[in-house]
Formats: sequence, C-alpha cells, structure tokens
Amino acid sequence: MKIKYFQDTDTLYIEFRSGAVVETKDLDENTQVDLDRAGNMCAITIEHAKERADLPHFSFEQVGT
Repeated sequence: MKIKYFQDTDTLYIEFRSGAVVETKDLDENTQVDLDRAGNMCAITIEHAKERADLPHFSFEQVGT
C-alpha cells in the first residue's frame, strides 16, 4: 500500500494494490476510485484533501498476526 500527498494540488492518493486499472468511478465530484478487471479497488484519489481529511495526523496500526 502506498499513500501520496501532492501538496501543490492538495490531492491525496492511496494505492491499495498495483495493477492495471480498467475503470475509474466518481464517488462524488472530488473522489475517484480505480478498479481492476475483477472489480477490486486499486486506489482512491481525494481532491481538496486538507478540507476533507485530517492530514497532519496519520497513523498506521497492524492488529493481529
């Protein structure tokens, strides 16, 4: 998984899996989801990220084994 923040465009990009994207769906006017051939979510793009997410506070926690 990769998370990228593009400060110049205030865009947050979260890649869940690499692979060929065959379709991009608009969830709303500022959020797009990329899907592979099987319909699995590959990535999500969030525009105006500072307004829509708590960007300065990021944490990752893996629970379980």
